[in-house]
Order: sequence, then C-alpha cells, then structure tokens
Amino acid sequence: MIDAITRYWNTRIHDLAMTTHPVGTREFFDDLDDYRFDKLHYLPRLVDFNGYAGRRLLEVGCGIGTDLVRFARGGARVTGIDLAETAIDLARQNFALHGVEAETLQVGNAEALPFDEGSFDVVYGHGVIQYTADPARLLAECHRVLKPDGEAIFMVYNRVSWLNALSKVMRVDLEHEDAPVLRKYSMGEFRALLAPYRDVRIVPERFPVQSRLHKGWKGLAYNTFFVGAFNALPAGLVRPLGWHLMAFAKK
Repeated sequence: MIDAITRYWNTRIHDLAMTTHPVGTREFFDDLDDYRFDKLHYLPRLVDFNGYAGRRLLEVGCGIGTDLVRFARGGARVTGIDLAETAIDLARQNFALHGVEAETLQVGNAEALPFDEGSFDVVYGHGVIQYTADPARLLAECHRVLKPDGEAIFMVYNRVSWLNALSKVMRVDLEHEDAPVLRKYSMGEFRALLAPYRDVRIVPERFPVQSRLHKGWKGLAYNTFFVGAFNALPAGLVRPLGWHLMAFAKK
C-alpha cells in the first residue's frame, strides 16, 4: 500500500489547477501559496507560523513545502519528509527561491521516521493522516520523535461535515478521492486515534468560502447560494460541521 500511495503522489501536485505558471517557478509557488491560504484562511489564525523560532519542527507529508516555508520564515529549524520524490524536489526549489533554509528535506515514510526518539519540539501534519496506510503507526512515530512536552499539530477530514454531505448530494468528487487511501473521521474517532497524546484539543474548521476550483452550474450554485446560506446559519449549529478537524496536543 505504501508503494501505491507513493506512486499516486509522485504523479500529482496538490492544487496544480490553481496556477498557469510553469511548475517550479517562483510564480508557481506563490500562486499555490495564495490559493492555499485563501481557501484555508483559518490556518494562520490557529497556527502561529512565526511562533516557533529556534525550535526544531518536523512536517510529515510536507508536499512542495508551502507551509514549511512559512515556518522557516518565522525562524523555526525545519525538517520536511514526504513519500513523493516529486514533492521533495519541488520543496527544495521552493526553499531556494524564497531564500530560506531547511535542516533536511528528504524522501521518506512517516510510518517509519528516520529520526531518533525525542528529536523535535514540534511535529506538524496537515492533511496527511487520512491518506496514509496505517494512521495509528504514523501517529506513534510522530509521538516517538517528539521531545517530552513536545507539541503535535494534525488535521484530518471530518466525516460528519458540510462538505462531505454536499459532495454526496451534488455528486461532486472530493479532491483526491481516487487516492489509494482516503479516510474521514468523526471527532470521536479522531480523538481515539490520538490516544497516545495528552491535552488533546480538536477544533473544527474550514467552512464554505467561494471556490475557484469548480465551474459550471454547480460552481455557480455553490458560490452564489450555498456559501451565503450556510454562513447565515447560527454558528453554534454549524460549528461542529467544519470539513477540517485540527488537533493540538502534547507528548
């Protein structure tokens, strides 16, 4: 399964449709950063990318390094690991073009991390657990390489969410629904998965914003009617239905 996952992600770049610039150029990376933090405008509010200066931070499933560059700009001593050689090659270009440094950017399996116990102050994995072969093993490895009292930040997809329901009603596939593995979790299931950690806090996030990705009548209906209608509902009613479950925990 790990081999199948590796093959899948080696042939795909997340959000590639959101740029017209050649892959690997400064403009390419900036377009994908702009799209990501427009779509995930909640992320800098919950994760202080400038708050880890001098601390060793590992991102598992770092992709092309979009988030990791932000941590590096904030002064963190960053390491990135990803199954896909394509992603790591691009991450290295991303760092070079933006004039920041990483301690290590390497191809590797987060279910068998090549680092000593207690190596990192922070482990970060945004949108990775749901695509891996053995999520419990990945989380155990992240726990192992954290220092005592180290901080873990993870995100998974919420099975009990507005977007999961809408995709079924509108018959629109979710991004990477053809991946070899794609799991979605209820909040209780995610909390159970995080049993090795302590002080676990789970925050539902990512609520409807206008989409640049979907076109045609479904895109028009979503942007014109659904986004406004959903966001007009009482916050207490819709808060648990966020598509992303962000977890913050300690070792």
